[in-house]
Amino acid sequence: MEKRFHSNEFKIMIVELRQSGMSTKSLSKEYDLNPSMISRWCREYKSKSGDLSKQKSLSIEELELRALRKELKDVRLERDILKKAVSIFSKSDK
Repeated sequence: MEKRFHSNEFKIMIVELRQSGMSTKSLSKEYDLNPSMISRWCREYKSKSGDLSKQKSLSIEELELRALRKELKDVRLERDILKKAVSIFSKSDK
């Protein structure tokens, strides 16, 4: 089965059509969608106040952890480069 990705605009359009009175069965036939997918979109639309994007909001701690991990990665890369440079220059001094 082919996996298709639908835009947020498309999902919102389907949810609004469902809320306007169209049945899930008729929407699923017309747009070739699984009825359970339409139901899930309706639940998500209601719980997220109209936002169906997959992006989750990150807490301050999660954002800080991401920044610290990136900084650690950068510092390790710098350290490794400096180690290589020191070994290259110390070989040429001998």
